[in-house]
Amino acid sequence: MLSIAGSPGVFRLAEAGERGALLLDERLLAAHRAGDTRRLVALYAEAAEDAADRGDAEAAAFYRTHAYVFALESGDERASELHAALKEAGRDE
Repeated sequence: MLSIAGSPGVFRLAEAGERGALLLDERLLAAHRAGDTRRLVALYAEAAEDAADRGDAEAAAFYRTHAYVFALESGDERASELHAALKEAGRDE
């Protein structure tokens, strides 16, 4: 379950008690603060995989879309792979 915590744009990846996801959340927040777009690509892709593993297609698409946008923004070579995954999931044409 996704919930908004703190200020706008700060997302929680897990319900309370899911320590691994909370650690990922903390790493995402740190990458945002640092403006590290390449790290954001990796972390959002990781969050997408975690959500997919939990069977949460909506959350997986949300995080994969963010990974894709940051990949495009930073010229990251993973953009095409992320776009293909979004297309395969029916999230893009």
